[in-house]
Amino acid sequence: MALLNLKPIHKDRTLRANVAEQLKEAIINGDLPPGTKLVESQLSSLLGVSRGPLREAIRQLVDQGLIESVPYTGTHVANITVKGIQELYSFRTELEQFAFKLIWDRRDAGFRNALTSQLDKLTKAIKDNDREAAIFEELELHSLCYNYSGHELLQDTWQRLRGKLHLYFTLHQKAHNRAGPLVNAHDTYVELALGNDLNAMLDHINDHMQQGYRKVEKLVADIESH
Repeated sequence: MALLNLKPIHKDRTLRANVAEQLKEAIINGDLPPGTKLVESQLSSLLGVSRGPLREAIRQLVDQGLIESVPYTGTHVANITVKGIQELYSFRTELEQFAFKLIWDRRDAGFRNALTSQLDKLTKAIKDNDREAAIFEELELHSLCYNYSGHELLQDTWQRLRGKLHLYFTLHQKAHNRAGPLVNAHDTYVELALGNDLNAMLDHINDHMQQGYRKVEKLVADIESH
């Protein structure tokens, strides 16, 4: 495992949460490439924590699909595959459509204000050319339908997907050589989410998830072939 630029953990949050966040960031920004074997002794030393919270954090990222643990083989950063990207796209589309079916008759002023406010935050991050902020704000925008669904299993599933989606969004921006989605990429999504035609919203979710997909698939295929 290559030497990483990891920082000692601050104690303002739980150790597990801090360690998980640092490892996730290292995976997403490429410091821990796919397939990298995770050596507990090295990570423990770099982060300045014992192996207990480190193992808890690794288990969390295993649940999120960013790390794979194979019995008798060890733990390594999950590989990115075309099949995995295809499954993520299709599954996420079904989840988001289901979320909107649940919330459609429950959309109140709070939801509407939150959605428009979140679009403003995303737009600002894109215009500021802040890649990390743009990715975070885009995920937050899509989180709203799950947050308002009142469906705990759906919410838990979404949270488990966020890590992989963060990695996918990073790949998406790399494939398109820009720091975020197009400024107007979510205008129709928000307009329909605030409108009165559920079927139009469901159709748009399918189209929205396909934006730029082929370029990302090609990028992942290139990664697999090397």
